[in-house]
Amino acid sequence: MAEENRLRIGPKEGVTYPIQVVYCGNCTMPIEYCEYYPEYDRCKQWLEKNLPREFEKVKIGDNSDTAIGEEEKKRQKRGGKGIIKTKKKEEGPKQVCVSRAPRGKKKSVTVVTGLSTFDIDLKVAAKFFGQRFACGSSVTGDDEIVIQGDVKDDLFDVIPEKWSEIDEDFIEDLGDQKR
Repeated sequence: MAEENRLRIGPKEGVTYPIQVVYCGNCTMPIEYCEYYPEYDRCKQWLEKNLPREFEKVKIGDNSDTAIGEEEKKRQKRGGKGIIKTKKKEEGPKQVCVSRAPRGKKKSVTVVTGLSTFDIDLKVAAKFFGQRFACGSSVTGDDEIVIQGDVKDDLFDVIPEKWSEIDEDFIEDLGDQKR
């Protein structure tokens, strides 16, 4: 009996080599693992359209349609290739705030916030400000760009000129701030 349970060396009987693995076009995983993907319904649609034979095999093993009244299957939350969740944009007032903050004794930086409410890419805006004012500029927070130097007064002309959807009325001067 001990000899029957031992692992055999070499190919298994009834298996053809090399093994062909079929990958899903939606989740890019082998089709056996599609059920663990958060968008399993899309995987099923892709299989039904492109690989009807494989779809029938998956459909036979799928018990979610026959189980009425049972709770929905819990999906794996960590690891693997999951759905990339987009951040919810706050539907607050659309306003760009410009302020100046001290940096050291005599130097200062200009802080611009609120550009992301107008769907402006902050990295592109920071690069634009750095080139326009010939200074350093970087994205420091969720919705904050820091420009080296005092360019607060120039921003009231530059921002509406570059982005036409931002009017001068949407730009607010917060004055001098502490960082």
